[in-house]
Amino acid sequence: MDAHDFDSHTSDLEEISRKVFSAHFGQLSIIFLWLSGMYFHGARFSNYEAWLSDPTHIGPSAQVVWPIVGQEILNGDVGGGFRGIQITSGFFQLWRASGITSELQLYCTAIGALVFAALMLFAGWFHYHKAAPKLAWFQDVESMLNHHLAGLLGLGSLSWAGHQVHVSLPINQFLNAGVDPKEIPLPHEFILNRDLLAQLYPSFAEGATPFFTLNWSKYSDFLTFRGVFDLAILDNCFDELSLN
Repeated sequence: MDAHDFDSHTSDLEEISRKVFSAHFGQLSIIFLWLSGMYFHGARFSNYEAWLSDPTHIGPSAQVVWPIVGQEILNGDVGGGFRGIQITSGFFQLWRASGITSELQLYCTAIGALVFAALMLFAGWFHYHKAAPKLAWFQDVESMLNHHLAGLLGLGSLSWAGHQVHVSLPINQFLNAGVDPKEIPLPHEFILNRDLLAQLYPSFAEGATPFFTLNWSKYSDFLTFRGVFDLAILDNCFDELSLN
């Protein structure tokens, strides 16, 4: 009998609905665990900080083959004195665009994902063993759909847009100007200190008033297509792809 085939265990629709609902939290937990592993390996085994300091001359590598029966021959010189397997997945470019400037931040993100994985496991257990919804709740499709639209799409998009504006944009502005990543203020400083953002984008000094009065042209200093692609890094990506 398949343990995941809930229909083969019982014909009680409410019980099946509760198991499926609880399993969704388990799936989210696995996703957070996968993300945590990705960021941890990037922090522990990669040359991200070296690549960030000189992305046009140092290749990205997040995997080093251990010296077992001669397999270390697979490692190559990617620049900056680092030997490993060069990757072309775009993870480094993604992390840079997100505003990550150190391997410590990768570690913190990995730990945060682990915490959320544990929370999702607890939520799955809680909503099945302690506070399982009634069948009527599952059959209220409109309410459930509204929760998904508001929570996943609405709050998810809003939070990511806020991250892009308040963290990614200013940090990449510094990186593109050649500032040492270690000298760039930490992400929370941009979020908490509006004056710091206003030094880069003067429109931030006016707060959210232009947004709510639909005077969005005031934000033209950052609402542009400038910085969509860092051409130097993009060229480097194509070079990496052509070499592989």
